Amino acid sequence: MTSDGFHLDVGDGHAIWVAPWGNPDGVPVVFLHGGPGSGCAPSARGLFDAARCRVIFIDQRGAGRSLPARARHANTTQHLIEDIERVRQYLKIERWLVVGGSWGATLGLAYAQAHPSRVTGLGLRAVFLGTRAELVWALDTALAAFHPALHQALYAPLTEDERRAPLTAIWQRILDPDPAVHTATVRAFYRAERALSELHPAQPGPDTDHLPASPFLEAHYFLNDCFLPPDSLLQSAASLAGIPGILVQARLDLLCPPVMSHRLAALWPDSEIRMVEAAGHSVGHEQVFAALRQAVSDLTA
Repeated sequence: MTSDGFHLDVGDGHAIWVAPWGNPDGVPVVFLHGGPGSGCAPSARGLFDAARCRVIFIDQRGAGRSLPARARHANTTQHLIEDIERVRQYLKIERWLVVGGSWGATLGLAYAQAHPSRVTGLGLRAVFLGTRAELVWALDTALAAFHPALHQALYAPLTEDERRAPLTAIWQRILDPDPAVHTATVRAFYRAERALSELHPAQPGPDTDHLPASPFLEAHYFLNDCFLPPDSLLQSAASLAGIPGILVQARLDLLCPPVMSHRLAALWPDSEIRMVEAAGHSVGHEQVFAALRQAVSDLTA
């Protein structure tokens, strides 16, 4: 174990990075990053009161400092749920608050529904329910409407046959081992997703030899419908009864629009939606960050 974290062998050739932080005697919290594949950013510590909380940051399989990097074998939602439980048991934590945004919200919901007795509450930002319909909305409908040039760049290479199922084709191209096939699509996908994440997206920098890691794991998960049965997170919402939840939702989130938070809250009476106006998907937006920090504070009071 190092001063800021350690690798935990979870089997299948994976060792996930686990980083406890804050007060060892504080309220236990597990933080689930987005992506899939993004890894935990140091800035996430700002969501928590170090004196009040014992926060466990987990880099999921193939992400962040977990090993092997970008590995997709034995990497499914069920594997990640089992990893979270393995970390909880290893650290001898009885119950904990689950915090996450976007894909982290998806995984948090899936974990809580699988292990409701281990969850004291859920602080979720930008609810994503892991469905193909949400991905079609974000990466086709919203992208074409709000960033048509980026939509054109992402879809232009597709053949006539591929256009019959364009998102499937895009993810298959990303996962193609041939750099001549995947490189341009990875860059276009990454730029499109970044643009949808921010109200004022920065201009993309020049292409480099380095490719971002997250599109590969996202393509792996999205091609497989996030390894979840259709609409399973809504259909299993009743299992969250008695678990308090706060859903932080940005009004202008183009990736995870407010309708998904409302659909979940309608089936989960113990939850409340806290809307942030004039903000988009990114947790880096000052008001979104502050709202999630307040949600964590309220759930750990």
